[in-house]
Amino acid sequence: MWTTFFKLRVFCCLFAVLMVVALVVNVTQVEYLDHETLSGTFIDSSGQFVSPQATGISRNPYCGYEHQALSSQERLEEDALLAASKWQVPDVDLVPFVKSTDPSSSYFVILNSAAFFEVGSQLEVLVHVHDFEGKPKKYGGDYLQARIHSPKLQAGAVGRVVDYQNGFYKVFFTLLWPGRVRVSISLVHPSEGIRVLQYLQEAKPDRVYFKSLFRSGRISETMKCNVCLPGSLPLCNFTDLYTGEPWFCFKPKKLPCSSRINHFKGGYMKGLLTAADSAFFQSGVNIKMPINSSGPDWVTVISRRTKDLVEFNLGSPKNVGPFLAVDQKHNILLKYRCHGPPIRFTSVFSNELHYVANELNGIVGGKNTVVAIAVWSHFSTFPLEVYIRRLRNIRRAVVQLLDRSPKTVVVIRTGNAQELGPEVSLFNSDWYNFQLDTILRRMFSGVGVYLVDAWEMTLAHHLPHKLHPDEVIVKNQLDMFLSYVCPLET
Repeated sequence: MWTTFFKLRVFCCLFAVLMVVALVVNVTQVEYLDHETLSGTFIDSSGQFVSPQATGISRNPYCGYEHQALSSQERLEEDALLAASKWQVPDVDLVPFVKSTDPSSSYFVILNSAAFFEVGSQLEVLVHVHDFEGKPKKYGGDYLQARIHSPKLQAGAVGRVVDYQNGFYKVFFTLLWPGRVRVSISLVHPSEGIRVLQYLQEAKPDRVYFKSLFRSGRISETMKCNVCLPGSLPLCNFTDLYTGEPWFCFKPKKLPCSSRINHFKGGYMKGLLTAADSAFFQSGVNIKMPINSSGPDWVTVISRRTKDLVEFNLGSPKNVGPFLAVDQKHNILLKYRCHGPPIRFTSVFSNELHYVANELNGIVGGKNTVVAIAVWSHFSTFPLEVYIRRLRNIRRAVVQLLDRSPKTVVVIRTGNAQELGPEVSLFNSDWYNFQLDTILRRMFSGVGVYLVDAWEMTLAHHLPHKLHPDEVIVKNQLDMFLSYVCPLET
C-alpha cells in the first residue's frame, strides 16, 4: 500500500511540474510577437511583466527597425527604397543664414524659348540659386517645386527637377494643352533647412506624441503612446498580432494594459530648433517662396456627375468613422474607416483601430469590389522604415486580395502638398511627404493597382496648397478615381 501511495505522489509531482512548464511556454509564445522590434521592459496587454534580463531583449535604436526580421528580398527592396528617397544634401560645414538660399535673389529662365510650342513637346527651364548676399551658390540640395499652369483653363502640370549640385537646377515640363502656359518655380526649403529636417526625422521621431486613456471603474489614467517609447519604464505592448506593426504605451501605475479605452493625438513638441536653425524656417522669407523669372515666364502652345448616395448615420465621430452610405438605384455600398495608429485624430475608440492590411484580408473581392487606400500624412514625423513596414504589410494584403480575386479594383491615393509655416514644416513638411510619395510609388509599382496622383494635382493647380485641398481639386481626384472604376468601354 505504501509503495502504491509513493508512486501516486511521484506521479502527481511530475504532473504539476509539467503543467508549470506548459504554462510558461504558452505565456512566452503569446508574448513573443517580434523580438527584433521589441525593446526594453514591457508589460503585454494581459498585464504580464516581462524583464529584459529574463528574455535577453536589449533596447535597439527606434524599436529595432534597423534589426527587424526581413527576407533577403525585402532587405534589398528596403535598401533600394531608402537609396531612392535619399536626399542629396551637400557635405558642407554649418552655414550662416546669410549664406543660405534666398529665393528673392534666385531666378529661372526658359531655355528652349520659341514663338510657339506644340502640344506634347518638352519645355526646359534653368534655375540658378543665390544666397542672401546675392552671391551664386556653389552647391545644391534645395527642395524646389515646379509647375506649368493656365489659370483661365484651370489646367496645370508638374515638372521634373534635376539638381546639378552646383547651384543650378534644370526643370523639364511636358506641354499637355494648348494656349498660354505659365511657368512657376518655388523654393520649399533651402538645403540648409533640409539638413535640420533630416536631423529631426532621425533624432526626434516622437515630436508628434500620442496618448491613450486607460479606465476601470472610477480609476482612469492617461499614458503616452508611440511606435517606440524612450527610457526603461514598463510598457504595454499593443503590437498587432497579425502584421507585427509595433505600438506601445507606457504602463499605467494602477491599471492593467487591457483597460485601454481609446487613442488620440497628444500634441506637438515645442522648442525643437535653435535660434540659428529657426532662421531657415521663416514664412514669407524661405518657406514655399516663389523664384522669379529673369525673362518671360510663359510660352504659347499651337469637362459633375452625381451618385445617389444616402448616408447612414452611425453616430461616428467626424473624420474617424466608420461611415456607411448606400446608393440603391445603382446598387452601391460605400464604407469608410480610418487606418490604425499612428493617427492624429483627437480621439479614436480602441476597438475602431483597424490596420489596413487586416481590413483587406477580410474582403472577398471580385469584379464589383473597389478598394481605395490613402496612408501617408500621419507618418511624416517617423523614420522612413516605419512607413516602409506599414506599406509592406498593406502591399502583401493587396497582392493576396488580387490573387484570390483578380478582378478587384484597388486604387491608392498619393499624398499632396500643403501650406507650410515655421512650425508645420517641422512636422508635415512637403519634403517629408515627398519622401513618402517616392516610397509609395516604388513599392506599388507593378502590383496591379491604380494611383490617384493627388501630389501632382495639388502641385500643378493654381489654388494654394492645403492639407485638405479645395473642392475643385477633390473633384479632379474623384473623376480620376471613377475613371478606374467605370472606364468608358463599360
